[in-house]
Amino acid sequence: MIRIGKISYWHVHAWDYTKQAQEHPGTEMAAVWDENPERGQAAAEKLGVPFYANLDEMLQRDDIDAVIVDAPTAMHQEVMVAAARAGKHIFTEKVVAATLKEVNVILDEAAKNNVKLTVSLPRLNDGYTLAIRDILEKGLLGKVTLVRARLSHNGATAGWLPEHFYSLEECRGGALIDLGCHPMYLTRLFLNEMPGEVSAHFGYVTGKQVEDNAVALLSGSTGAVGIVEAGFVNNHSPFTIEVHGTDGTLMYGTPESKLLLRSSAAGGEWTEQWVSYPIPNARESAFHQWVGHIENGTSADENISLAVDLTKLMEASNLSAREHRAVRIDELSE
Repeated sequence: MIRIGKISYWHVHAWDYTKQAQEHPGTEMAAVWDENPERGQAAAEKLGVPFYANLDEMLQRDDIDAVIVDAPTAMHQEVMVAAARAGKHIFTEKVVAATLKEVNVILDEAAKNNVKLTVSLPRLNDGYTLAIRDILEKGLLGKVTLVRARLSHNGATAGWLPEHFYSLEECRGGALIDLGCHPMYLTRLFLNEMPGEVSAHFGYVTGKQVEDNAVALLSGSTGAVGIVEAGFVNNHSPFTIEVHGTDGTLMYGTPESKLLLRSSAAGGEWTEQWVSYPIPNARESAFHQWVGHIENGTSADENISLAVDLTKLMEASNLSAREHRAVRIDELSE
């Protein structure tokens, strides 16, 4: 049995991961630490486990094997380095950290201490992503020329996001670094290359400290372009993916949750009209994969690689929006 210490209930998905740990037959919750003692104490009481006001005290427990991190983004390096040095395996909410320099520190400590690290990038495992990867691997779109992914909700206009999600100090950004992570890592995946340059533009519809409306333009060496859109200010805005290529186009979520394909490379009806492409069941969640890596001594190579690229693209986007210019990925400090 893998016994888990919870590092903070700051994030809105913290209880979702707790539920996964409670439901998984190989894991159980064992302790809670939170930078907000009142919130942490309440969570510990709800779970029936000890609360620790001092993180190191919790990490020193020999009977805790791993941690789930949902602390503020600004604290990720601090808490994950402490966990790695204590030899605790780490499952963390995205992003790993807001800058490449911070990510490299975390990864170095995890490697030194043989810690299994997995990042919650849930849409990598959804059926539509698996289907799109299948289409691309079969070459049905030809050479990819443009990827567009959009994810937006009304959290800021409807007032249901917690107020601390608008803190630049805690979050290190707004709609893009939070919700926009999902279309960002999917766009990176479907482009099948790491973009070399990013140009981002932020909007402040509700006047918050962080952006609540954002778009990032990604470009690379192949000529393909990526468009990432995110927002906290939209009602009825469907999660949307488009991938265009020299031989075809696919569209998902426009607005129904089905995948449409038209391809001159596929032949038959696929050439003449839009055809619904089958979407398989989702594969196991990132949390389940993490448990498997701990149990089997394996590593989340693709997950970590995409998580590092995600941080690079987010750091470049924040810098681009702040300085009103395109930012090259090779400008980032390692």
